[in-house]
This record gives sequence, structure tokens and C-alpha cells, in this order.
Amino acid sequence: MSRLLGRLGGAAAARPWRTIGAWVVVLVAVAGLSVAFGGSPRDDYNVPGTPSQAGTEFLRQRVPQMSGTGARVVVHSDRPLDPATLDDLRARLARVEGAAVVDPARMSADGDTALIGVRYSIPVTDFAGTEGIDALRSAAAPLVRSGLQVELGGQVAENVQAPSGTAELAGIVAALAILAFALGSVVAAGLPIAVAIAGLAGSAALIALLERVTDVSSIAPTIATMVGLGVGIDYALLLVARHVEGLRAGLSPRAAAAAANATAGVSVVVAGLTVLVSLFGLKLSTLPTYSSFGYATFFAVTAVMAAALTLVPALCGLAGQRVLPRRIRRGAEIRAALPAPVSSAAARPGSAAPDAPVRARPTFTARWAAAVCRRPGIAAVASLILLAVLAAPMLGMRTWPQDAGSMPESHTTRQAYDLVAAEFGAGANGPLVLAVDLAEAPDLGALSASLREQPGIASVAPPLVENGAAVIVVEPSTGPQDEATTELLHRLRADVLPDGVLVTGLVAVFADVSDRLAERLWIVVVFVVAVSLVLLTVLFRAPVVAVKAAALNLLSVGAAYGVLTSIFQNDTTARLVGLPHAVPVSSWVPVLLFTVLFGLSMDYEVFLLSRVREDWLRTGDARGSVIRGMAASGRVISCAAAIMVAVFTGFALDPDVTVKMLGLGMATAVLIDATLIRMVLVPATMTLLGRATWWLPGWMDRSLPRFEVETRPVKPAREPEPVG
Repeated sequence: MSRLLGRLGGAAAARPWRTIGAWVVVLVAVAGLSVAFGGSPRDDYNVPGTPSQAGTEFLRQRVPQMSGTGARVVVHSDRPLDPATLDDLRARLARVEGAAVVDPARMSADGDTALIGVRYSIPVTDFAGTEGIDALRSAAAPLVRSGLQVELGGQVAENVQAPSGTAELAGIVAALAILAFALGSVVAAGLPIAVAIAGLAGSAALIALLERVTDVSSIAPTIATMVGLGVGIDYALLLVARHVEGLRAGLSPRAAAAAANATAGVSVVVAGLTVLVSLFGLKLSTLPTYSSFGYATFFAVTAVMAAALTLVPALCGLAGQRVLPRRIRRGAEIRAALPAPVSSAAARPGSAAPDAPVRARPTFTARWAAAVCRRPGIAAVASLILLAVLAAPMLGMRTWPQDAGSMPESHTTRQAYDLVAAEFGAGANGPLVLAVDLAEAPDLGALSASLREQPGIASVAPPLVENGAAVIVVEPSTGPQDEATTELLHRLRADVLPDGVLVTGLVAVFADVSDRLAERLWIVVVFVVAVSLVLLTVLFRAPVVAVKAAALNLLSVGAAYGVLTSIFQNDTTARLVGLPHAVPVSSWVPVLLFTVLFGLSMDYEVFLLSRVREDWLRTGDARGSVIRGMAASGRVISCAAAIMVAVFTGFALDPDVTVKMLGLGMATAVLIDATLIRMVLVPATMTLLGRATWWLPGWMDRSLPRFEVETRPVKPAREPEPVG
């Protein structure tokens, strides 16, 4: 692989315009296909094998108008509403294709707020883009023009996502600043950004085509962009840093590009494959939405990895010496213009030997690694205690899918949510829908009376009877996110409802989603960790290294869980990150965060261990190889981590709560991984283990294939080679 990637890098650097032109042609072609045949994101709320899904399927057969999605139109005024105005609105809503208006409209006690329900026989996934909410807005437009406040809620409105691009822009600007500071060259800093953007442009088009053939969650493209932008810049940075290293050693641009691809390129491939393998764990959640997260992110990581391995050498070859800092280029020009230096001994006959070469001062990373390796036990214990403190709050983590109550106050769904809660009670935002099979539970009167006596229930609507089935809408006295609502649901299912009665509706679906993801999390964890252990063992031929890496990565993920719980389940800190109040951790976050973070953490593990192993194989010095490996890779890893933290933190600006939580969670985990894990625990544990770090049983040595992650290629000739 090293030789193949080296040839690829050399060819791209030798003919940069051909490579860039090929990318332009591919991007234009894929973009054209996406415009012509691309689809729109759709959230799939089906949860196979759950009670709520069984209830939905029952209603689709017996009472189809109650089985699909729903919307709410909330009308508010500072005075009692005119009934004629509401009748006119109901008539226009009834003309919306596929919509059925719930009769009658619900009025608040003071008459200034009306709640009009709209039911559809189709699921929310059948709406393309914003067509559902656009139709509702069009019907309500005359009321808005007359000065009334009209807000939209329900699944149709909540399913619409409108990304602003602010998060992406903030991440790119921060990454550019970090790169310019680290590389000392605006040209070199711009290369990783350009490469990442090119890869993401291709992946965006591919995701649009994917949306045509399958359901892709509305936030999946945003998450794919977040991960793709972070890893794309990091992969390109690693290659640019190796290219610059080659130029400083005197290689020509083409030779430096080939050497960078042959060494750092292999690490990029391995790191990218690790992320992709981790994403396969999302399939084990058994939820279609998670599969779409994995597909979209798979496209993004694959595209930016391909861009890094081809566009980086092409752009570096085109830039030539301009990727070096200006002070180094000027120094080289001055030295080339001066006559050859005369040695001290030759200038002064009878003098002593020539002056000894000036020894370079050890870098900060080298000094830090040496300090940690001198006291490895103390460093390891202190880090473990701090990680345990950070992770402890996750024991109190409560999960719940996001709803309108967590949206920004400016959003129409949040304003509708607040109006309904204020005028009709908190439970009106999360009713439970009971699907009754009259063949098994025929006594609706007794069932309704039993429900009214239950604590935690605010109201029970009259049954809707059709085709041997009945639908009873029950409103809890607490809101959808309240833990008491979930407890009420579980109590009704376990102790109150007779056979033949199923509870469905959005709150029941969300509760089943949370339960399913909590159950599947451990299966995903075991799968991802097991696959990573096998992969690292094959790559580094060191099972101890693989086990250590997996354990340390689990620690960083646990700490991220704890920090998320501390921030979002506390009113004060939740407001600091833009939320109106404390909220549960989104149910989508723990599994998704684990799979992505485990892959990203392995990136840094591969980058660092490849340098440490390279030195170990050359010297056999276990402790010294750790120090020298960290010194060689520490600056790049720190810079890459800073970029990822900046990119992920930028996504905390996104109004979507799930994206906000993922951004902060991944930023926290990467920061912990790059500091406590990579800078302290990794050198400390490897020093404590000593030569046992690289222990390999004889039978495993004979069985495992040999695969060199990163080796120094034979030094190419220094003669300049044509570029263009």
C-alpha cells in the first residue's frame, strides 16, 4: 500500500492540473446528477418491534386517518378570537391535499387562543422538503396579514430543518487561523481547507442521490458535514506536514509529495477505514434513522479521504516551495546566494577541530513526554482520577429525543409549543394515542373511566370508533420531556390497559426509541471495540497496544458523556449554550457519539503509534521511542485536535439540539483525548509497560499478516522534477 500511495502522490504532484481537472469534472458530474435525480431528507420514525409501532400498524389498517402524521395550527390574539375567522381557516386547511381537520377546534378558557389539529393518513416521511409546512402557511396567510399570531407545531413542522451554514463557516474560519499559525504559511494553511471543501462538495451530492433511494434523516447531512470537515482537514494537514518535512530535508516538491503519501498517506487510509468500520456499528441500533446517519457520514469520510490522497499532493506540487514559511524560503535564498562557508579549522591554521554543530533545543512536546515518562505512575493515576470525575455525571444521564420544547424561542414550533402549554396545559403538547381493538376490549366506557382515575392524566377525549377499532386520546398532566410522562406511559402499559389496547403517538414512539437505543448501546459498544481491537492488532502486531488503545478511548468517551450530562441537564449551563432550560440528553446522541468518537480517537492513536513503532523498530528503546515518537507527531496531533475542537464547537451554534449536543460532545472528547489521553496516559502507560507494549505471541506472529502502517521510504533523489 505504501508504494502504491507513493506513486499516486508523485503522479498527482507531477501533473497537478490534470488531477485538479479530474476532480472538477467529477464534482460537476455528481452535482448535475444530484440536481436532476437527488431527493430530500426525510425522518423515519418507524421503530420495528416496539409497542408504539404495533399500535401505528393497527391504526393504518383500521383507522388510517389517525395512523399518519399530524400538524397543529395555533392561532393567538390579545382579544377573543372571531369564530368566523376560525371557520374560514378550517375550510382552507381542509382543502390542503391529504389533510383532514380535527373537529372541533379547541379553544382556550379566555377565548384568545385556538388549537386546530390536522391529521394526515401518510407518514411524515412522505413529505418532500418543506411542502407540508408550506401548505399550512399558505392556508394561514390571511390571518397573519390581519394581525393574528399563527404558529405551527406537530410532526410536519418539527420535521423541517433549515441549516444556516453558520456552524460550518465558524469551523472553517477557526481552522484556517489555527493552520496559518501552525504551518506559518497562508498557502499551506489554505490547502487542507480547500481539500476538505472539495471532498464535502462531492459527498453532499452523493447524499442527495442517496436521499432519492432511501430515507435520510434531516440532520444526517449536517452530522456528515461536521465529521467530514473535521477529519478532512486533519487528514490533509497530516499530509501537508509530511510534505513540508520532505521539502525541508531537501526533496523536490514531487519527491516530497510521493514521500508524504507513502508514509502519512498510509496512516490516513488506516485512520479513515477505522472511522468507516466504526460507523457500521450504527446498523446494530436497528433504527432506520441511525442507518441514514451512517450512510451519510460514510460518504463524507470516504470523499474527504480520497480528496486528501489526491488533491493534497497535486496542490502541494503546484505550490512548490510556497508551502514553506516565508522566513525559511528567504533563508534558503540567502544561503544559496552566499559563497560556500569556510570551516574554522581551515581559516585559522593551528586551531582546534571545527566548531561542534549546534544541537537543536528539544521541543515542548519532547520535554513534556520526558517529564511524564520520568513519573509514569503518578501521571497515570492523576489522569485517571480526573477522567473519573469528568465521567461520573453520566450515571445520572437521562435520554429523550428532542422536541419543540428544546427549540430556540424564535422558531414557530417552539412558539406553538409554549402557547399550547400556557393555554391548554403542558400535557397537551404530548398526548398519548390509545389504539383499541374492540374485539378484545369492547367496554370503552369502563376503559375511559379507568383512565380518568389514573394519577398523572389531565383529560381523556371521547373515543373515535371505526372499523371495529377505537381511538382514545389521553393528555398527561406533564409535558413530553418530563420523566413523569414516561413513567405514566410505562404504568399504563404494565398495569392499567387490558389486552387489545396499544399506546402509540409521538410520545410513545419517543419513549420506545429511548428504550431501544439504551438496550442496543452495549451491543454497538462491543462490536466497535472488538473490530477496533482486531484492526489495531493486525496493523501494529501488538495486542497489548490494541487493548490499551481501546481502554483509553472508552475513557475519553465516558468523560464526554459526563460533561454532556453536566451541561444539558442543568438549567444554568444549558442556558449558556443557548437552550431555554435544562433538557435530557437527546436519545440519538449516545450511540452516535460513541461510534464517531471511537473512530476519531483511533485516528490519533494511529498517527502517534505509527511514529512510536517506527522508532521502536529502529532502536529497540521502549521508553525513548515513546518520547521521540511524541516529539515527532505531537505538534501535528495537537494542531489537528485544535482544528477538530474548533470545527465541532462551531456546530454548537446550530439551533438543532441533537447537532448542538453532538458538536459539544465531540469537541469535549477530542480535547480530552488530545490532552489527558494522548499527552499523559498514553506515554505513561507505555512507559510502565516497557517492552511488554510490543509483546506478540509466537503463534500470533506466524498467523497475522504483515502490514506496515508507516515506514520511511527510500529517500528519493533531490534533483528538481517538472511540475505541471
